[in-house]
This record gives sequence, C-alpha cells and structure tokens, in this order.
Amino acid sequence: MKVRILIADSADLIRLGMQSVLETRRDFIVEAAVASVADLLEAARQQPQVIIVDERLDPEMDILKLVECTGQVAPRASILVSGQLTDGLLIRDLFAAGACGYLYKGDELQESLITAVETVLRQRPYLSATANSEYLVAMQSPERDWRLDGEARAVLRLLAQGCHVGQVALALGLPLRRVYWVREKLRHRFGAVTNEHMISRAAAEGFVYPT
Repeated sequence: MKVRILIADSADLIRLGMQSVLETRRDFIVEAAVASVADLLEAARQQPQVIIVDERLDPEMDILKLVECTGQVAPRASILVSGQLTDGLLIRDLFAAGACGYLYKGDELQESLITAVETVLRQRPYLSATANSEYLVAMQSPERDWRLDGEARAVLRLLAQGCHVGQVALALGLPLRRVYWVREKLRHRFGAVTNEHMISRAAAEGFVYPT
C-alpha cells in the first residue's frame, strides 16, 4: 500500500521539486500539491498520511494556527513544516501545535525529505540539520517552558494593531495584570526590549502583518 502525501506550498518550483523527490520512492504517492490554505484544508479531508506545509503558505495566517487547523481536519496525518526560519522556540511551539517535524529550506532537502517522511511515519519527530541545531540551543533557553499559545498570539496581534494594554485586556476579557505578564513574556520570546522591536521581530516570523 502506498503512502499518501499532500504538499502545500505557494511556490510552483518547490511543489514540483518535492513531488519529484518523493516519487522516486515507489511506495510514496503525492495525491495533491496545492498552493493555498483553502485547497490544503480541502485536500486534507481525504486523510493523507503525511502533509508537508510551507510556513508562509498564507501571509495572513501564522504557521501555528495553520498547523492547528490542518490537524483538526486530518487528525491522523503527520504534519511536516518547511520554511526559512530557524528559531528553535518556534520549532518547539510547532511541536506543541501538532507538527511532527521541521524542514529548513536552506538544508539539502533532496537528501532529507524522504528521511523526514520515513521518520514521521514511524511516529518519531524529525528536524533537518540546521533546525535540529537551533532547537537544541533553544531548549537551553530560559523561555523554553513558555509557549506562544493562542492567548499570547491574540495579545500580540492587538499590540501590533496599536492597542494599549488596557484595550487588549478589554478586547480579550483578560485581567490587566495578565496582559502585562503576557506582554513581558512576548518581549523575552522575541528578544526585544520595546513593543516596536517585538512587533518587528514577530512580523519577521509571520505572526503579525503590515496594516
């Protein structure tokens, strides 16, 4: 029986390249190669065994939310994320959101792609070489135990829209003290001292977007 794979990436060449590499294995078949979130979620309803999704598939949806949504549609699929970011804390958050591995596009994907699929099919996590190094470093960080969860991302988005702490608390129904605490954690997470720096760093990772 063939392993059914879904690829989601907005770049035509990357989709074609991944499909070409994967289908050198006779027991792998790429059932769909799509370029949008809508097509990803539709194809995921067919319950592929492995889904490979680009972290910037949708510029208006952060990758953690995308992994969560994909996992809800295809709960038994192993989700591999591919991208250009090497933030070890982001990789940690991706695992918490339901991803099984991360492929850094700067690594030699022709060599690691098949190994990645084989590994997650065995219910084991997979990180390509650069991603693995950054993840190990991040796990030594004081911030390793705090996750960029839905609450934190909601606070971040409102701060990026120019809301002050009081407005954020009101909008999310949170105690003011809680919002201050989350904001401080966000600054540490993105290595920033000011809100402006934090928002700039978050935008670079796709968690907030230019307005």
